[in-house]
Amino acid sequence: MLKIISSSFIVSLALATAVAASPPGPIRPLAPKAMLSYTNGSDVVSGPAIVQADMIAALKSVEAHGLNPADYHLDALTNYGTDGDMAIYAVDAWMSAASHIAFGKLSPKSVEPDWTAKGREANLSAHLREALANGTLVSSLDRLAPQHMAYQSLTTELAGRLAGTVDDLPVVPSGVTLKSGMTGPRVTLLQTRLDLEATGTFDEETVAAVKTFQTANDLDDDGAVGPATLRVLNRNRTHELDQLRVNLERWRWLPDDLGQKHVRVNIADFSVQAWQNGQIDRVHGAIVGKTYRKTPIFSDVIEYVVINPWWETPYSLASRDKLPLFKRDPSAVQRLGFQVLDQAGTPVDATTIDWTSIPAGTMPYRLRQSPGPVNALGQVKIMFPNVHNVYLHDTPDRGLFAQRQRAFSSGCIRTQNPLELTAWLLSDKDGWDRARIDQAVESKRETRVDLVTKTPVHVLYMTAVSDAAGVRFLDDIYERDTAILTGLNRKANSR
Repeated sequence: MLKIISSSFIVSLALATAVAASPPGPIRPLAPKAMLSYTNGSDVVSGPAIVQADMIAALKSVEAHGLNPADYHLDALTNYGTDGDMAIYAVDAWMSAASHIAFGKLSPKSVEPDWTAKGREANLSAHLREALANGTLVSSLDRLAPQHMAYQSLTTELAGRLAGTVDDLPVVPSGVTLKSGMTGPRVTLLQTRLDLEATGTFDEETVAAVKTFQTANDLDDDGAVGPATLRVLNRNRTHELDQLRVNLERWRWLPDDLGQKHVRVNIADFSVQAWQNGQIDRVHGAIVGKTYRKTPIFSDVIEYVVINPWWETPYSLASRDKLPLFKRDPSAVQRLGFQVLDQAGTPVDATTIDWTSIPAGTMPYRLRQSPGPVNALGQVKIMFPNVHNVYLHDTPDRGLFAQRQRAFSSGCIRTQNPLELTAWLLSDKDGWDRARIDQAVESKRETRVDLVTKTPVHVLYMTAVSDAAGVRFLDDIYERDTAILTGLNRKANSR
């Protein structure tokens, strides 16, 4: 995924060996305007001079992107070195930092095995040459960063928080869910955390404050402090700095162009966004995979939609979910509109099957659910064929969208008001306006409609997002932030 177009900075074997072996010596401080020479081309020649102070300033700028300047020979470049030895350190440090800002410090597949988005491309050597020639070394790394508005908003938020003070609010220990009428030291800490009078009693004022906090953080506003609310409540400055750093890294993995018209799913935000010309046209609520049936993170293209779809029940769901249901209630097969077929595709009379005789976790039959009001896919499915068998679709359980935390599916993305999203996707297809879509729904017949132009879809997992209200920190429902943070905190290897 990562592409560094060929480097033209070649160093002599002597200098390369010196870097690999040990820090340079004898050492001496460099003056603020000291010049470092480097090699260019296939021979060891003198190129444009690198001003040491400018290189140091450039490397320090990576902190604004959530990276650690100390990972890039900063101490050696700041305090020690000879003109010859330090040249290779300067180029090595810049190239490493440039690679991490342009493409990400981590390979996305190292933490997200399903990752398929095409990465960014940049000619780092040419970029450095240009910066040296134009005297713009100080800002050279900033210019390699993603230009997505979301990335810029996160860096702005990071800068503000880096300039802030340490948060010393007390942590509320884990325990039973705190509710109205309860008393005790945990309630006292909760009230302190919410900037309330610490009475130690979970009174009406505390309930109101908890509900306000929950609403602001996209939590179910029940006024009780359970595990999800407690996890968000106990965030401090360090946690939010880390969350910003993690999500900046995720943006560095994405291409600069997500598509002039594209669909963007954010699992952690339970949302589906329809984008066109750099603007959000529509936002839909989403229901995503349960924590033990996680929705994968990947990119693909939407090819077609199916109105009034049959549901070809995946084997995993047929064996894990439907078989236990049919064992308890054999009449559910007909009531829910399922068709049973053998392995050759021949229909089987479900009333002749002894479901209790089928071993748990298996399913010798193929199940299909007919279109209708109880069909698991609802009125439409939006297809981007992929190895995960994941797609966007309607649902008969629309009341679930009233909840703020919506990890209820088996991996697919149930979408609120999907017919409106379908109309948006088909807006350039003659004869398929919203009225025609509604007619197709009323026909109760399965109808496939191909898109005129395949539309990119990106199924992402972002736990810090920006919108009109500013940056929001989301619950890490799949606990995926930790692995990225660990990688970011690991000292970078030199190039």
